[in-house]
Amino acid sequence: MNPVKRDLTVLLTAPRGFCAGVDRAIEIVERALEKFGAPVFVRHEIVHNDHVVGRLRDMGAVFIDELEEAPDDRPVIFSAHGVPKSVPAEAEQRNMIFVDATCPLVSKVHVETERHSTQGLEILLIGHAGHPEVVGTMGQLPDGEIKLIETEEDAEKFEPQDPDKLAYVTQTTLSVDDTAAIVGILQRRFPNISMPHKEDICYATTNRQEAVKAIAPRAQALIVIGAETSSNSKRLVEVGERHGCRFAVLAAEAAHVDWDKLESVKPDTVGVTAGASAPEHLVQEVVEALKARYNVTVETIETAKEDVTFKIPRLLTA
Repeated sequence: MNPVKRDLTVLLTAPRGFCAGVDRAIEIVERALEKFGAPVFVRHEIVHNDHVVGRLRDMGAVFIDELEEAPDDRPVIFSAHGVPKSVPAEAEQRNMIFVDATCPLVSKVHVETERHSTQGLEILLIGHAGHPEVVGTMGQLPDGEIKLIETEEDAEKFEPQDPDKLAYVTQTTLSVDDTAAIVGILQRRFPNISMPHKEDICYATTNRQEAVKAIAPRAQALIVIGAETSSNSKRLVEVGERHGCRFAVLAAEAAHVDWDKLESVKPDTVGVTAGASAPEHLVQEVVEALKARYNVTVETIETAKEDVTFKIPRLLTA
């Protein structure tokens, strides 16, 4: 005799999953394969998700770590996270066909750094060392021109060359709350620091964090679908924990969720969301896995509507 399933409310956040920059990057690879045929080379993961990368690999995309691994006579695509200026410069020198899939919101940060540099300002980048986006942004200027600030402690200790000639930019996928704390320290210490004209943290990162904040007071547990390498997905877990979820976990897919640990929390309400590079079918697989274990009622909590789209490069639309 089958045991009676416990009742469980699943709070499904909206928005969740793919953002406009991820949609654009994936479409760029798909269109390049249609136009040029396989193989098309992609420098680094186009977005941080193994399922997305695997599907594109099956279609004929070849993912490489550095440009030197690509032949001169095949197209190459740069990932959504952005690349140092040296990379397209090398591609041009080799007369390669290349397409830049950098998210336009990351490109905006690149433009800001150049503007600050031409104004003679010392530039701080708030971000995580080693993340591809940070590597790309710091690579817009010569080595040493951009200083990385990772923590509140870094912000307290930093000593500028001139406190009145200082500017900051940020990685686009950070925690809104953590970044605000760091910015607050910089503004207290350096009142004349130049700020971005518009917030650098992207709309999708902000929206997904706000959605988690909205469900956290009701949910004893939170499942975030996303890759371990995805900065914005990791931040969603942190936001959930900070706002009261006893069990907040990042899982690449349903099979990676520790279901026994979830059950040990004895939740009556579980939140489900996805980072900006996680496809929707993975979310639905988690919902189905919950339905197999519980008597589930799904409630969608919508905190924002997203209608942002970004243009595809002209090379692929002609």
